Amino acid sequence: MPPVPFGQFIVKMHGRCNLACRYCYLYAGPDRTWRDRPAAAPPRVLDRTAARIAEHAAAHGLGGLSLVLHGGEPLLAGADRLGAFASLVRERVPEGCTVRATVQTNATLLTGARAGTLARHGVRIGISLDGGLPAHNALRTDHAGRPSWPAASRGARLLAERHPDAYAGILTVVDPRTDPVETYESLLDLAPPALDLLLPHGNWTSPPPGHPAAAPGTPHRFPDAPTPYGDWLVAVFDRWWGARRRETRVRLFEECLALLLGLPGATESLGLDPVNAVVVETDGAIEQVDSLKSAYDGAAATGLDVFRHAFDAVLGHPGMAARQAGAAALSAECCACPLLTVCGGGHYAHRYRAGAGFTHPSVYCADLERLIRHAAGRLAAAGAGAGAVR
Repeated sequence: MPPVPFGQFIVKMHGRCNLACRYCYLYAGPDRTWRDRPAAAPPRVLDRTAARIAEHAAAHGLGGLSLVLHGGEPLLAGADRLGAFASLVRERVPEGCTVRATVQTNATLLTGARAGTLARHGVRIGISLDGGLPAHNALRTDHAGRPSWPAASRGARLLAERHPDAYAGILTVVDPRTDPVETYESLLDLAPPALDLLLPHGNWTSPPPGHPAAAPGTPHRFPDAPTPYGDWLVAVFDRWWGARRRETRVRLFEECLALLLGLPGATESLGLDPVNAVVVETDGAIEQVDSLKSAYDGAAATGLDVFRHAFDAVLGHPGMAARQAGAAALSAECCACPLLTVCGGGHYAHRYRAGAGFTHPSVYCADLERLIRHAAGRLAAAGAGAGAVR
């Protein structure tokens, strides 16, 4: 199959963070490449990146693309600079190509003025939180160990009340030690139009918190395997599904249901659709998505950069090709699974085992099966059917 052109460009506007979250896979994980890069992306990197994005859009006739302004904490670069870069990309892309720009922030630096600046530039704002209560965010502290919750919650509420049209939603990493329904309902209090529930970036060598031991030789699936993450997600799914009205979108659940119904998926965590996201670091290096950095030092590197290479060159990189190969990149165990078209092997980074690469089922294999089969059962009970699962 020919490679799929990139449709999502993740640009590191700032490579440092004002928080020191104790579980951060980027700054507290195995990858150290960020240490040797400039803190903020220089103007020449941003100018060249905008040109490369426009070049790729023109070469592939893209009618639209997603521009994600990322970090670290991107607001450290300044709201004016973020907005100006989004505007620059829009100016450079061919006529008829729509640029959907978002920024992902921890919200601690979000003020009315900054939110207003981003909104004027057509940049929607996504917020990263661990939940909607102070206790949920105890591990999200600044570099002096002070809690981030007061500033983060203030920023989230400000956005919901004063700039709801610019509010993209909340991203939350699942923590099975928390009460799932309490966490979900606390996030609803912040009025997000959408929620992204992400599994922590663990793998078979570095299992996520509370996961069964994954020492070498441990089978990927075994009878009565504990499913702490699947159980947590199922509890939230039932609360979300059973509401009298749709209180918010939950991307993971909507994608799961779409795949069960045979519709295309658009998430990296489920399904077999090719990944079409690429990252530009603050020094102009072109990399694969950050989640790979949870596996080992340099895992996301391609050796390419925006000054010497077009994005088309990245499409030929072996790592990117594997991310677009669908079932061909999966283990025999995954290919024989009846949940293949829905699960898709799970998130690529979660399949890693040191010395053996990424050709394994997800470390969350049992958890994903728990969620998918439960969602299929709810669909079937509602009369919608779920033909992908038997």
